Amino acid sequence: MLRRIALPAVLVIMLAALAASLEIRQTPATASSDVAAGDSPMLGPSGLQIPRFVSLKTDRVNVRRGPSTTHQVVWVYARKGLPVEIIAEFELWRRIRDSDGEEGWVYHSLLAGKRTALVAPWLKGERLTLLDAASANGSPVAAVEAGVLGDLSRCNGIWCRFSTNGYTGWVKQDLLWGVYPGEQFG
Repeated sequence: MLRRIALPAVLVIMLAALAASLEIRQTPATASSDVAAGDSPMLGPSGLQIPRFVSLKTDRVNVRRGPSTTHQVVWVYARKGLPVEIIAEFELWRRIRDSDGEEGWVYHSLLAGKRTALVAPWLKGERLTLLDAASANGSPVAAVEAGVLGDLSRCNGIWCRFSTNGYTGWVKQDLLWGVYPGEQFG
């Protein structure tokens, strides 16, 4: 009887030790709001903040079930520049989340630090206005449909400078997927 109990206990201890040695660091549910509020960010094994937004470097990116080439490819992204959120790291692999909430593992060299965003992908079929100033009183520059992909050059915590298809203007930060609420850069 003692052996039956001891073996499962040994397996539990071994699995716990293995998990600790993998250095996978997942973020707490409040990490993105904590980072935006100016609290100390959590750093991954790479030394970079987790969570953080990056973009896809190429127009073909395999997303895997786990952090190695031996894991199954569960889908393939075919859109260079698509923003994704890194939510964990393991060695040279990054666990990412897309705007639909789907998660998987991607090799680090397929990701770029370039900041991009999707305009309100949750407002399918609607149009939003790019403005010439970071103010609700700005003049319209262009109308963009929800889901449009563009580059971010800076964000002030309320508004972001957004460029797409030859147009550049300001969009309310809370209408973009690819930047945290209150995040500032550029």
